[in-house]
Amino acid sequence: MTMQPSNPRRIPALNYLRGLAMLGVIGIHTGAYSLSNPHVNLSLFALLEIVTRFCVPIFFFISAFGLFLNHNLKEDYSYLRFMSRRAQTVLWPYLAWSFMYMVHYTWFYGDRSIWSRDILPNYFFFGFASYQLYFLVILLWFYLLFPLWRRIIQAILNKPVVPLTALLILQILFNYYSSYHFKIRFDSALLNTWLDNRMSYLCLHYVFIFLLGAVCAARYQDFLAVLNRYRQSIGWFFALTLAGMLAAYYHYVTAPGSGPERAVNIVHQLSPIGVLYTLAATLFVFDRFQSPRLPRLARQVFDALGTHSYVIFLVHPFIMHYLTVALGKANLMMTFTATVAFFLITVAASLTAAIILQKILIPLPLLYRLLTGSLPKTRQPLKPAGQ
Repeated sequence: MTMQPSNPRRIPALNYLRGLAMLGVIGIHTGAYSLSNPHVNLSLFALLEIVTRFCVPIFFFISAFGLFLNHNLKEDYSYLRFMSRRAQTVLWPYLAWSFMYMVHYTWFYGDRSIWSRDILPNYFFFGFASYQLYFLVILLWFYLLFPLWRRIIQAILNKPVVPLTALLILQILFNYYSSYHFKIRFDSALLNTWLDNRMSYLCLHYVFIFLLGAVCAARYQDFLAVLNRYRQSIGWFFALTLAGMLAAYYHYVTAPGSGPERAVNIVHQLSPIGVLYTLAATLFVFDRFQSPRLPRLARQVFDALGTHSYVIFLVHPFIMHYLTVALGKANLMMTFTATVAFFLITVAASLTAAIILQKILIPLPLLYRLLTGSLPKTRQPLKPAGQ
């Protein structure tokens, strides 16, 4: 068994994967905006909403990978110190950006109802302040339960294939029930609210991909060997699951009385084919990003997006909002061309805004940490020769 190294390391493929996933998230949100056109291009919508469906869960794979890559499972660790770091990187930025989105909503629409005592807690508990923030809520639950995941990884690390396969089957069954058949109700309005919004916080929907990331990181060299050995099979697995996703989408989107919105609400990352597609895409893309033949331009683009992905993730709904305002004032529909332009402008503007924001905040380290989850990087002084 290959254990994790004692020294931290940077894996370029992981950062490229982060950049690609961020493109996919923006694609999904662009697809949602494109539905303002009643005659949305179905193929473009499939590209934005179906092909990209692995991008949300793959962020959980990346998060777990980062946690366990240099984490020594044999040594004791401080849970309080662990959670303190996670609070700095996720909790405080989540609360800060939630507050900013809520203030912006109130200012733009003049609606103060979200600040009422009955509604306000839900905005923070479920990530309602902006449509992408639920991801951070789920991630925080993964962090809170870190001792459990650590115990599981310790137990299965020597022989992970059978436990992960069983977990994959359970994940498909659980997600299928939760997505399509869950109808439990209680007399308590509070309990029903938590049940109705389970997709916004219940990390159980993504346990498999999270633990897969942890195992792949803890046995990184073995993971690379598996990718190399089964490269062709992984390619076929990816192609078949992608075909399955598209086939299901076109089946539902062309059904009588249906449409693209209903189709994507059925064919998503938690559907049975969606779970398999996420697994296939994760293995396939990670392997391709390991290739030395990856074009230099692709490396530069994905590296830039990956490096700034967190701030892009946090800021891009602001960009999208004002793009839709501009389209509305210009009386422009989300046609094929407009949708593609909307996506490209959002990516470019969000990356630019992330870079500018981080540069502006360098003299303000506390605010920098609050809004980006990290401290500004400082250049290390050069050491004299011989030291």
